[in-house]
Amino acid sequence: MTALDETGTVGPSARLLQLFEGHRLTPTQRRIAHALVRHATQAPFLSSVEVAELAGVSQPSVTRFAVALGYDGYPALRRQLRELGGGEPPAVESPADAVRNEHQQAVLAEIEHLRHLAELLADPEPIVRAARLLAASRTLPVLGLRAASAQAHGFAYFAAKVHPDVRLLDEGGSMLADRIEQAAAAGATALMCFALPRYPRELMDALLTARECGLTVVTVADSAFAPVAKLSDLMLPAAVGTGLVFDTACAPMMLGRVLLQTMCDELPGAEAKLEANEQSAAARGLFLE
Repeated sequence: MTALDETGTVGPSARLLQLFEGHRLTPTQRRIAHALVRHATQAPFLSSVEVAELAGVSQPSVTRFAVALGYDGYPALRRQLRELGGGEPPAVESPADAVRNEHQQAVLAEIEHLRHLAELLADPEPIVRAARLLAASRTLPVLGLRAASAQAHGFAYFAAKVHPDVRLLDEGGSMLADRIEQAAAAGATALMCFALPRYPRELMDALLTARECGLTVVTVADSAFAPVAKLSDLMLPAAVGTGLVFDTACAPMMLGRVLLQTMCDELPGAEAKLEANEQSAAARGLFLE
């Protein structure tokens, strides 16, 4: 996704993504790239030690990462980041702004993830392209395993209100490949995938099956550098929070809802179907209010 700021120029996160595109990075190097993208405005002012701490890697790994990108070392990479512009030195925190506990830190981190997502959504083209692919698929399989199953379930629940044939794939096992093949035989041309850490091995197998069936894979993942990127035709990144015992996924959920909204604009008769659903729910007294 290419993000534009209010002036119509590419935002700092998108500039970093463009800088890293086309390079074959190791898993450790992808973690570093992901950390820099998440902290795009501060990245030009971070030392290699600070970047290592953010990414949870060693300082020499940051140096090797810079070399892998074609720079003499991290200082040269940081100079390039400053030349790209868009960042500001980290503000000095006042005592009144100090976070008092880990719960507040987790919430503020999620807010930052949503701000980052808003920056990426400044360019609507990737979302529109994804919505058109999904809307045009006569049968729409929605895949999400383990930690991502809740995202897939929510997306499939709402998508079924406007799409004629949505098939939720939220359980692994030997039947998963069969269900993907059956969806393709029923007319599916695209597959919606939610991929969140930790990534199940069988998720990769499922995406391989989807590709073999000729399906176009649209993936919402926590990072553009997630392992599923190589098996996805269109990646839509949205970071997860890691400050609590269990990851939080507010940004991926929000991105899924944005995609659903855009699908409604692409599906003929979507508004009429939503109205019919409301009338049916009212007639049956389905909801309390």
